[in-house]
Amino acid sequence: MTRFLRRTVIRKPASKGQAMVEFAFVFPIFMVLLTAVIEYGFLMNANLASSYATRDASLVAAEAGNTKGADCAILKKIEDDINGPSDPRNITTVKIYLADPTTGAIGSKVNTYTRSTTPSLPCTLGGASFNLNYASPGSIGYDETTRCNIVNVSACGGLDTIGVQITYNYTWHTPLKSLLGFTGAGWTVVRSNAMEMEPVL
Repeated sequence: MTRFLRRTVIRKPASKGQAMVEFAFVFPIFMVLLTAVIEYGFLMNANLASSYATRDASLVAAEAGNTKGADCAILKKIEDDINGPSDPRNITTVKIYLADPTTGAIGSKVNTYTRSTTPSLPCTLGGASFNLNYASPGSIGYDETTRCNIVNVSACGGLDTIGVQITYNYTWHTPLKSLLGFTGAGWTVVRSNAMEMEPVL
């Protein structure tokens, strides 16, 4: 008895076109997610840089005490700490203030420095002159020379807790805004830190 073997031909459907369609659906979503991760990284950098700058600046403020030019040293420290990819030109305001000892909240005594392209606050620190590109808005609310850094002095009531607040205007770095149809120029990052002044013994 002779058996005949039949060859069965299985035809596979053409998968090239299907793969292209799937790629066309997935690729835009992947690109949006990748752009969002990059944008979030830039935003986190601005947050961390601002937090780090306020911590450093409040430490400088605590050590500077009631010396003339203390605010210049604080502002210069902020300028130095906020660097790439964050831009110090995006700082809109810096507040140096007498903080509440327990909560660190801004008190009534505060100096507000607003960034300007035409600076009117030239500072001299350690014999080296530099422009901080900040303009004082008017009267001084927390005079450098009146800050108390002496323990148990009835004249000023003990050590001041000095605070520094930075307002940073974060702008978009990637095309995510146009991809998702968002509006607005970016986000406002506000960070602050307060520290008790170093006592003069």
